[in-house]
Amino acid sequence: MEPVTENQGRILLVDDEAAILRTFRYCLEDQGYSVATAASAPQAEALLQRQVFDLCFLDLRLGEDNGLDVLAQMRVQAPWMRVVIVTAHSAVDTAVDAMQAGAADYLVKPCSPDQLRMAAAKQLEMRQLTARLEALEGEMRRAGDVLESQSPAMMAVLETARQVAGTDANILLLGESGTGKGELARAIHGWSKRAKKSFITINCPSLSAELMESELFGHSRGAFTGASESTLGRVSQADGGTLFLDEIGDFPISLQPKLLRFIQDKEYERVGDPVTRRADVRILAATNLDLDEMVRDGRFREDLLYRVNVIALSLPPLRERHEDILGLADRFLAHFINDYARPARGFSEEALAALQGYRWPGNVRELRNVIERASIICNQELIDVGHLGLGDTSTDSSPRVGGPLSLEALERAHIAGVLASSETLDQAARTLGIDASTLYRKRKLYGL
Repeated sequence: MEPVTENQGRILLVDDEAAILRTFRYCLEDQGYSVATAASAPQAEALLQRQVFDLCFLDLRLGEDNGLDVLAQMRVQAPWMRVVIVTAHSAVDTAVDAMQAGAADYLVKPCSPDQLRMAAAKQLEMRQLTARLEALEGEMRRAGDVLESQSPAMMAVLETARQVAGTDANILLLGESGTGKGELARAIHGWSKRAKKSFITINCPSLSAELMESELFGHSRGAFTGASESTLGRVSQADGGTLFLDEIGDFPISLQPKLLRFIQDKEYERVGDPVTRRADVRILAATNLDLDEMVRDGRFREDLLYRVNVIALSLPPLRERHEDILGLADRFLAHFINDYARPARGFSEEALAALQGYRWPGNVRELRNVIERASIICNQELIDVGHLGLGDTSTDSSPRVGGPLSLEALERAHIAGVLASSETLDQAARTLGIDASTLYRKRKLYGL
């Protein structure tokens, strides 16, 4: 029983004939798959307890073991794993019974290498599609968690968002970092008539102006050094759907005229390609910056602001959604119980009071991170104050140089202090002695 490493696919072979196991294994490993073998039901069960597989080829005749019983056990142990029954001509009827019991397909022995490879490729593709769907559903559930609210202020924002979602109006989402602007943007797309088309996100501070233009509009082969092939660009990918410009306040000012032209006329050119193209895209944008101030300082175009700010929605910080804190904490914990299978099932009274008393400078994102950490380190049924790591919520416990704290905590506190006392992000970056992109990454890291 060999260890499995994650590769193109993780496959378990279960057969009591050594020659079959050897032949199947060599054939599948030649395709780049990671393969483990078991000659009996107990060996297969032991492997499934220690490792995760995407696909299993199961022989229905395993000596004294009943293949249908083994299949039933596999459906309990690894419900995500796809199972292909391998059987002889004389047992095709049993294979059909196995498919009715949850198997994905069957192969009749003897089968050719091509038949085996095609069966593996088909089932692993289906497994990947299922995993992708589960991930998207998980994202939507998490977005729903953030957006479920008993707060009058948040409920008003959500009501307006639902009303305008059905139009093609450009929307600007405002609010502190971590308040759920990205989740609301995805929800607006889901509520809109474009929901069946793509939702494409561009993180504006992450690239230089040159790379941003290529990322946004695409480029032709040879347009610049390293452009070995043509790319479509995010605008083309979003055609018919929604383009979300996250942190638009950091969009390169030298590129803002091209973005403005696209928003106005729906026309653009790829880098290195003179052909004018069109794309039907709805624009959603988000920022935690004061764009009006940036316009006054000459760091953001006024006409671009008018175009993206047809409708503005301001998300309240978590400290102003006091009614939602405990409900969010409960829903986050429920997710992490499922993800990590840890013993925590709730919060002590002291922990609930600490959650309510904390000001949450990092908003919903910080709350989620706190609950995730607590669910991992807690070894008991109720999460206590110590598991939350919030410190004293009733007194000033600001970190100080030389105090008993990590460099990470000290850096977070120092950056937060400089940001609070700086008029602009550029000024804060100069004070800290770092560039604006580094400051952006650290703000994201610390939830500032």
